[in-house]
Amino acid sequence: MDSSPPDRRTADYKPALAWFAALGAAWVFVLVVLGAFTTSIGAGMVFPDWPLSNGSLNPTGWLEDLAMFAEHSHRLSAGVMSTITLVLAVWLWRTESRGWLRKLGLFAVALVLFQALVGGLRVLLDHQHVEMVNTSVGRLFAMLHACLAQLFVCTLIAIAVACSRSWRSRSLPVTAGLRRAGLVCCALIFVQLGIASVMRHSFAGLAIPTFPYSTIQGDWLPDFWNFRIGINFAHRVMAVVITGALLWFFVQIRRNRALSIGIQLGASVMLSLLALQIMLGAAVIWTQRSPHMTTGHVLVGALTLGVTFWLTWLAHRDLIEEKSAA
Repeated sequence: MDSSPPDRRTADYKPALAWFAALGAAWVFVLVVLGAFTTSIGAGMVFPDWPLSNGSLNPTGWLEDLAMFAEHSHRLSAGVMSTITLVLAVWLWRTESRGWLRKLGLFAVALVLFQALVGGLRVLLDHQHVEMVNTSVGRLFAMLHACLAQLFVCTLIAIAVACSRSWRSRSLPVTAGLRRAGLVCCALIFVQLGIASVMRHSFAGLAIPTFPYSTIQGDWLPDFWNFRIGINFAHRVMAVVITGALLWFFVQIRRNRALSIGIQLGASVMLSLLALQIMLGAAVIWTQRSPHMTTGHVLVGALTLGVTFWLTWLAHRDLIEEKSAA
């Protein structure tokens, strides 16, 4: 399998590869936006078949019908994403001497293909109902599809950062506490996005129709409980927990004066995205789940994870490279 001569592989900065990896990391957010908008307007099942749309790569009327346009655009952008990921993995395999980075490229390919399969099963199995959880098999796959999207975002960011000039040229001495704070924050945000996925695909986004209170009487706790109210309330509680965790991470970064101005600014961007995400979350409720507000909320959630993961990945730079060189 290893057909590339060893002398063609180096760990040097490769500008073209770095820019292509950055393109992949940017394009994934296009995919997130299109997927979020498709779900927000209820267009996920506008085409009952897969991988084609109404049996065609160019279904009739998809440019005139908003629901068809949203879903088919999402499928086309997923095809572009798969191509970018495959090219990136081959490029890494042929030119990159760091074995862990080559393997990460292969993992990205496996992940994007599995993600496509899960997206297809969401369509093909939507007619099968699961009585125990009162939802369809397709919607269960839709929840998994949304969670895998966040993992894919982090994977592409990791590759793009590892290909960058700054990663190769600059050591980043950080404390174990800062690295630990970043890992905790990434885990919490990932759990939160998983909860959000279950909430969206369980039609629980307005199960608690008031904000910031849980009742129109101004109570913090709901008057009664069921699954949808519980998952909605869990989403709100996690938002509070994540706010505290990101503030902790921000303080850890600001205390480390050795970190570059870029990382310091990144920490400020992270908190700004958090504030914007909270405002969008409130707007989703106040506008009765406006598709544009809901799509923005999903996008900013993914961006918040992306920036937090970027900072955490940079904090682990020296550990990763030292282990690779050993």
